[in-house]
Amino acid sequence: MSETLTLRVLRYDPDRDTEPRTQDYTVPLRDEWVVLDALAYVKDELDPTLAYRGSCHMALCGSCGMMIDRQPKLACHTFLRDYRGKVLLIEPLDHFPIERDLIVDQDGFLEKLASLYPYLIAEHERTVEQGEYRQLPTELAKFRPFAQCINCLLCYAACPQMAINPDFAGPAALALAHRYNQDSRDAGELARAEVTDSPHGVWDCTFVGACSTVCPKQVDPAAAIQQTKISASYRWLKARLLPGGKP
Repeated sequence: MSETLTLRVLRYDPDRDTEPRTQDYTVPLRDEWVVLDALAYVKDELDPTLAYRGSCHMALCGSCGMMIDRQPKLACHTFLRDYRGKVLLIEPLDHFPIERDLIVDQDGFLEKLASLYPYLIAEHERTVEQGEYRQLPTELAKFRPFAQCINCLLCYAACPQMAINPDFAGPAALALAHRYNQDSRDAGELARAEVTDSPHGVWDCTFVGACSTVCPKQVDPAAAIQQTKISASYRWLKARLLPGGKP
């Protein structure tokens, strides 16, 4: 008989369940399989009612983020072979409302992200005749490390501040705000400061660094937040030292 692995999957159907429960499934343990393959096997062969998100299977889309063995990970980037001999617990991401089974409600995150203007705000719009906005390689290098975010939300599940303060803007949203603030083509930093400099912006971060540890793209949101704290402190001092109290 081929080798198998037991998945213990959190299940929750709001139309039928009063609270989440777990259900065990036995799947083939193949060295080339990742957790997303095992979930697809469950859905195709054992239980078509299982709900989860997954798309690219290449650690690019970020849609398959979930808690795997109590750790926030991408299901398409986590091999079954690393859990040989264990009962593998699979749950939806921490710190989010459960929509159904392994799917979480991301509306709160999307609202926070939108409030930070995650796009370029040009000081002066250029016409087609004027051509594209030009940028030096050194200017690109300044923000590129923070531009790799795939919105997988693993950082939110790892962040201890999110567990006690759901109003915190959170690592991914603040890192993306920093990405645009560092872009030489952008002039929207003061607009984003309404959120980044607020009590639920960067100042809620206690610099544990778990967000950067779990990031599958090495974005380092913890560093982005600390750098934004420096800018926010400068704006605070400038507003109080300059005539008129404006930054």
